[in-house]
Amino acid sequence: MSAPDPQHLVDEPAERDVVAHDVVLQGRIWDVVRDTVELGDGPAVREYVAHPGAVAVLAMDDEDRVLLQSQYRHPVRHVLWEPPAGLLDVEGEDRVVAAARELAEEADLEAGRWWRLAEFFSSPGGNDERITVFLARDLRPVAEQDRYERGEEEADLVPVWVPLEDAVTAVLEGRLRCPTTVTGVLAAAAARTQGWSTLTEVHLP
Repeated sequence: MSAPDPQHLVDEPAERDVVAHDVVLQGRIWDVVRDTVELGDGPAVREYVAHPGAVAVLAMDDEDRVLLQSQYRHPVRHVLWEPPAGLLDVEGEDRVVAAARELAEEADLEAGRWWRLAEFFSSPGGNDERITVFLARDLRPVAEQDRYERGEEEADLVPVWVPLEDAVTAVLEGRLRCPTTVTGVLAAAAARTQGWSTLTEVHLP
């Protein structure tokens, strides 16, 4: 079997007929749903998490250090080092606007320039969550009077600035396992080797 042309190597949207759709569990943030879907050789039942989607921000300073924050994640029983991130929980909000909001709320930072760094489905066999990771540069602190008052799990965020090379090493050695960290760090390292020319700059409305 011959390899596809690299220019045509792309995940393509596709639809199958859903003959039944039920909400099995309605949660505070996301739902568990059950679809009966036609897959060509007859109907099949698929249960998955219906997720609003999310964004993450790989903030990088002038020394090519990236911002990571420690946060407890109960389902995996780990404190993970993650970039600022959050749900798309504002109706109709542009993804880069959501990313800027999360960077300000979680890290007290604003960015002068933004690029789309990577996009992925977090677990396509079990949920429909799509995460966009942005690269943010030209950083500056949010004015003291405009800072967001963090609560709940966000109140205990511990930020560190990590040289990109050290973050790459930690990912490759299996010491960092958060998917937005792994994807963002490796994507940034790959983009840097090409002089950032592969990235698409985006602008806040």
